[in-house]
Amino acid sequence: MTTRSLAFTLVLTIVLGSGCASQKTPRATAPPPEPTSRTTTRAPEPTPTPKPAEKPKGEPKKGKTEKGLASWYGEPYHGRRTASGEIYDMHEMTAAHRTLGFGTMVNVTRRDTGAEVKVRITDRGPFIKGRIIDLSFAAAKKIDLDIDGVAPVKVVIIGFEEPPKKKAKKAKRETGHPKDEICIWIQVGAFGSMDNARGAEERLENAGETAVIIEGPGGLHRVRLGPYDREKEAIKALERIGKDWPAAKAVPCG
Repeated sequence: MTTRSLAFTLVLTIVLGSGCASQKTPRATAPPPEPTSRTTTRAPEPTPTPKPAEKPKGEPKKGKTEKGLASWYGEPYHGRRTASGEIYDMHEMTAAHRTLGFGTMVNVTRRDTGAEVKVRITDRGPFIKGRIIDLSFAAAKKIDLDIDGVAPVKVVIIGFEEPPKKKAKKAKRETGHPKDEICIWIQVGAFGSMDNARGAEERLENAGETAVIIEGPGGLHRVRLGPYDREKEAIKALERIGKDWPAAKAVPCG
């Protein structure tokens, strides 16, 4: 072998040897980071910020006023669950409104007569154009709306009130067996004169009964007890007044 060939072979051997050595030598890698709360614990998901409509409503703004028409509702809704979860009692001072928070207290004033009544919002409605509030029968009666049916009113927010505890208990009791519920009035009599009807109502209330006057066809004023959602309660009421009011009878709601 010539000197030139020997030198070329020696250089090639050195190059190949260094290449193989470089492939066998492991690459240096950085050691894994020490576990820390930042690297091992996943950050909790951020709590979504509630939209304005989802925020709990605070105490209603006192003095806010609304004007429109008022109507009222009674049977067959008496004894049914309202939008707030309470059981509707047509003899309590409550009302339905489309937007006011449940528990809002409002003062309702008739703009034609000046008669007024204070009620608590427990339900949703009315859903007839132009009407802004639906009063319970008792509240409507307070301002003679039970006679007129619809009247122009001014509604003013005056505060907030939690539902009475006794109402919550009543709701729980009544919803326990809804299949047995009925709706019956005890009609004491029908009078052509409002004075006579009010006299009968007063006599019944003096005897410890809760009576109401309902307008009937032909201008008759019907004096009734109830309505009752249990047959036994209606029978007991009829027995209590039977001696003084022998013409009293049970009539279905509606």
